[in-house]
Amino acid sequence: MTPLALINLKNPWHLLATGFGSGLSPIVPGTMGTLAAVPFYLVLALLPLPLYIIAVAVSCLIGIKICQVTSDDMGVHDHGAIVWDEFAGFWLTMLVVPLFQLSVTDWKWLITGFVLFRFFDMVKPWPIGWLDKKVHGGLGIMLDDIVAGGMAGVALYFVGHFAGWLN
Repeated sequence: MTPLALINLKNPWHLLATGFGSGLSPIVPGTMGTLAAVPFYLVLALLPLPLYIIAVAVSCLIGIKICQVTSDDMGVHDHGAIVWDEFAGFWLTMLVVPLFQLSVTDWKWLITGFVLFRFFDMVKPWPIGWLDKKVHGGLGIMLDDIVAGGMAGVALYFVGHFAGWLN
């Protein structure tokens, strides 16, 4: 039986881990998972900053369990269909928007954040690649994307700063 055949979207752990099914895309599941995270981000970004931060922190922490359970059920470490880590990492990247009280409807931030997060998640510059190889289980699945999200968030801030978007 293939690992994907072991996914059951009626199982809440699997449903969340696959990004509500977006990670089951046969092409670029990580990108599809990040794309599926966008509408949730648009709602989260309307929260007051402390609640946004709490929501992202909780998504990262519960993501360890979500990814561990699903990975164990599939019998594969960090299968491409598991995209909850992309959700949390992207939301972390986009923390720049509520942090600087920027408009959620200003699409240049969203598009740039999306591209930067996907870049850091796919290219995996140090220490992301090292974490991806050395840390296993649910923590390992989440950690490289959390670091990618943080690095992409810093890059997003600097892109916005040097492009004059923060004025």
